[in-house]
Amino acid sequence: QVQLVESGGGLVQAGGSLRLSCAASGRTFSSAMGWFRQAPGKEREYVAAISRSGGSTYSAESVKGRFTISRDNAKNTVYLQMNSLKPEDTAVYHCALDTSLWDWVPRAPSDYDYWGQGTQVTVSS
Repeated sequence: QVQLVESGGGLVQAGGSLRLSCAASGRTFSSAMGWFRQAPGKEREYVAAISRSGGSTYSAESVKGRFTISRDNAKNTVYLQMNSLKPEDTAVYHCALDTSLWDWVPRAPSDYDYWGQGTQVTVSS
């Protein structure tokens, strides 16, 4: 079993920054991990993902240049540094983990096997 616990969400003014963390425990094997978000009344949206090795990343166009995903495999933790936040970034942010052994960057929700409960990010204008 794998458990994912997100932290770091909160309320911030537009233009501000937050750093989300996702700690993985259990049988993680340095898995590919990603971040998704879901705002009220909207579909879940892909944000960013990182490969097992950390050598490859991919970010959605809506966050490119503002958000950076990284990982610390020694700590089984993935981070999402969010800068220049906008009100439209307001959502519950979930991390996800892929248990395959591919060194790839999964982009679809169906590519992931485990999900965290999420952390709320609210950006005020």
